[in-house]
Amino acid sequence: MPTILTRAQVDQYERDGFTYPASVLTREEVRWIRADLESWEAKQGHPLDFPEKSKSYLLYAWADALVHHTKVLDAVEDVIGPDILVYHSTMWIKEPHTGAHVRWHQDGAYFFLDPLEHVTAWVALSEASEKAGCMRVVSGTHRLPMIEHDDKPSADNMIKRGQGISDRFDHETGVSMPLVAGQMSLHHTALVHCSPGNDSDDRRMGLGISFIPAHVRPLGPVKPSALLVRGQDRYGHFLPETRLGTPMSPEAQAAHADAVRLFRLRQDQGFKTAAE
Repeated sequence: MPTILTRAQVDQYERDGFTYPASVLTREEVRWIRADLESWEAKQGHPLDFPEKSKSYLLYAWADALVHHTKVLDAVEDVIGPDILVYHSTMWIKEPHTGAHVRWHQDGAYFFLDPLEHVTAWVALSEASEKAGCMRVVSGTHRLPMIEHDDKPSADNMIKRGQGISDRFDHETGVSMPLVAGQMSLHHTALVHCSPGNDSDDRRMGLGISFIPAHVRPLGPVKPSALLVRGQDRYGHFLPETRLGTPMSPEAQAAHADAVRLFRLRQDQGFKTAAE
């Protein structure tokens, strides 16, 4: 039986490629996590950006707490099983009244994993309403082959290389997945999704965590790293990351830099799937 999700939500994930919402954080947890994140922004003198917004769990206590959160992992285990690695994470912050957006895309186009069993847990730290630019998804597209992506970088595109799917889906396609702070959605690595700009008065803040079952392996000659967060890794397909000790310590920054370097190196090899 599922632990956090309902049976209907597990069925929806298998059928449609996504499910929401799952309540995973208390109000007090949301306040602490957001405060810790924004205190680091104040100390560093700028909003969270690359490279710190990637694999933030290797740098900051707020992100470490999220990738290890019992309710988050319980919900993830409901769809991928008990042996869980974090392959990547990205902090998505859309400032109020901005056009920051993400093109239609599939996460699997960037991650190069086989089999396609990666799930993204998107944890809302502020209201992610339609007005704030919540995620839109196209139901059932996780059953399609991987679609060709192209690079169209722009100032408002939140994916650094501008990767996305051209000329196939418009902004009216799909359904919205609004969340309130403390809720989480789950979506399959091959599900087509996007998010528009933020017209609300608050920052739209959410951590996207890329969880994989331990038997999933990376494609290509580069061996990237991953963090075991539940169960066992009996396969050794990834270089093991070490859980954060002291936030932003020299050791943490070195471990983060190496992990991001390997992830980017794998991305730069280009789009590949298990069938190619």
